[in-house]
Amino acid sequence: MARRKPAPAAAAAGAPVVHPELRPGQSVELLKEPHILTRDSQLNQDSRRKLKQVYHLYQFIEPLLAEVLAARGDVSLADHGAGKSYLGFILYDLFLKAREVGTVYGIETRRELVEHSRELAGRLGFGRMNFLDLSVEESTRSEALPERIDVVTALHACNTATDDAIQFALAKQAKFVVLVPCCQAEVASVLRKNKNASFGLTPLSEIWRHPIHTREFGSQLTNALRCLQLEAHGYQLTVTELVGWEHSMKNELIIARHTGAPRKNAMERIEAILSELNLTELRSRFAC
Repeated sequence: MARRKPAPAAAAAGAPVVHPELRPGQSVELLKEPHILTRDSQLNQDSRRKLKQVYHLYQFIEPLLAEVLAARGDVSLADHGAGKSYLGFILYDLFLKAREVGTVYGIETRRELVEHSRELAGRLGFGRMNFLDLSVEESTRSEALPERIDVVTALHACNTATDDAIQFALAKQAKFVVLVPCCQAEVASVLRKNKNASFGLTPLSEIWRHPIHTREFGSQLTNALRCLQLEAHGYQLTVTELVGWEHSMKNELIIARHTGAPRKNAMERIEAILSELNLTELRSRFAC
C-alpha cells in the first residue's frame, strides 16, 4: 500500500505556504485580492492560468520601467481606467517595492474602486501608489499628477477608455504606452448606423454587412486607427498577442515607444480610411 506523503513542514507548522511558482518576496496578500491565490494561499488550475498571464504581461512592461529608471533615476507609471488597479499593484510589488524610487498612479472614475485601492495599498504598505478619481480630461490637468508620465498603461479598458488613455499619454508626453484593448463598440456602432449609405459609397461595405462582421471588423479597425494615431505622434509600435487565444479573445497587445519621429503619412492614412469607410464623424477621435 502506498504511503500518504506527509504535509510540508511549513504548512504543518502553520507557516505560510511557499509556492515555487511565485517570485521571491511576492506579496501573498496581494495575490489573494484578484483570486490568483485562494483564501488559504493555495494555487489551483485557474489561478495558475491567471498567474501565467500576469507574469507574461509583466515581462513586456518590466524592461520599459528598467529603461526609464536607468536613464533618469526615477520612473512614473499611470494606469488609466485602472478598475481595481491590479496591474498597478502587481507592477509595484514585482518592480518598485524593493526600490526607493518610482511611483504608480491608478486613474479611475469609479470612486468606490479608488477607495478600495487606497485601502489595499495602505494595508500592504505600498506607500508610492496613488489613486485618483478623475476623468481623462481632469487627469490631464490635475495637479495631483506630474507634468510628465513615463509609462501609461490601459489593461482591458473598455470601449473608448483605451482612447482616453492614449489622449492622456499624448498630453503627458509618455515615453511608453502599453495597451490591451477591450470591447470596442464605438466604431462598430457608426459602421452599423451608416451601413445603408455606405453600400452606395464603396464595395468595401460588404466587409461589415453582417452583424457579426460589423463587430469584428469594427474592433480590428479601431486598433488599426489607434496605431496610426500613435505613429502620427512620433511613436514606434510593436503589436503582438498578450497570451494564447485559448486564454482570452481580447488578446491584442500594443506597445508604443516615443521616438520623436512621426510617421509622415499616418494622419493622411487616418483621413483616407475614415472617408473611405464613411466614418468621418469620428475624426475628432482619431485624427488629432
